[in-house]
Amino acid sequence: MLNISENQIRNIGEVLNNPNRPLKERFRALFTLRNIGGPVAIKCIETCFNDDSALLKHELAYCLGQMQDTIANPILVKVLKNVNEHPMVRHEAAEALGAIGSLEMMEILKQYENDPVTEVAETCQLALDRIKWTQQPDSVKLSENPYNSVDPAPPAVFENVHELKAILLNENENLFNRYRAMFSLRNCKTEEAIEALGEALNYGSALFKHEVAFVLGQLQDERSVKYLQKSLENCEENEMVRHECAEALGAIATEECVSILNKYLCDDKRVVKESCVVALDMCEYENSPEFQYANALPVAS
Repeated sequence: MLNISENQIRNIGEVLNNPNRPLKERFRALFTLRNIGGPVAIKCIETCFNDDSALLKHELAYCLGQMQDTIANPILVKVLKNVNEHPMVRHEAAEALGAIGSLEMMEILKQYENDPVTEVAETCQLALDRIKWTQQPDSVKLSENPYNSVDPAPPAVFENVHELKAILLNENENLFNRYRAMFSLRNCKTEEAIEALGEALNYGSALFKHEVAFVLGQLQDERSVKYLQKSLENCEENEMVRHECAEALGAIATEECVSILNKYLCDDKRVVKESCVVALDMCEYENSPEFQYANALPVAS
């Protein structure tokens, strides 16, 4: 993404902000802006928070967190404070504030750590724990992991799968510690670790289970399909969890995943059916010779 002009960035932003463009193109534009970074890209993302798609706005917040640019802090605070916003979007704004990790954001996160919306409250608690952890002298950069993502918690320091699973499934354990066990299991990549993560889709809050699904998507292992399928097909499950299961299936991108996703393109929950649209585009990319998913320059030209 070198030598991209400001005008090109704005053109990509126009794709992102155009509700008449296919959702898959808008997502590719968003991730292209994330990879470019800088104030112009962030401004393009900010203007899209007026959209009516909760899925897209949640992804906007996620990308701002991954960019780790403090310019985004006031944008995310505004989203978090908006109690009329979809819980999934507010949650992602809080998580993004934790990912950026500014100490001055702790006060606002404390204001919402007991929010009446459970997903928002738990995310604020996690974000506070993450920022506190980064201040420890023996901490390491959370972005230094096999997936190059800024995670909401660091992996646990030990790698005994049996012990990690016990922490992961213990609903009385501190949520931050359960997340640490989760990311450590992800990094193990063993069959036993994947089975533990798959089992965790039956435990805990919607926030916790949605993160488990996200991690399984990062692993891109066919052995997790049966767990993700079960949660996606459970119409009683929280839409936040089902959406993440759909996107995880899109990342795994087998023929079986494509078949499963096609069944839910007309789901009653908008966030679920839109996730299936995006996930199928991910499947198409994973099975194509394309070098990079997040490259919206051709469609923005």
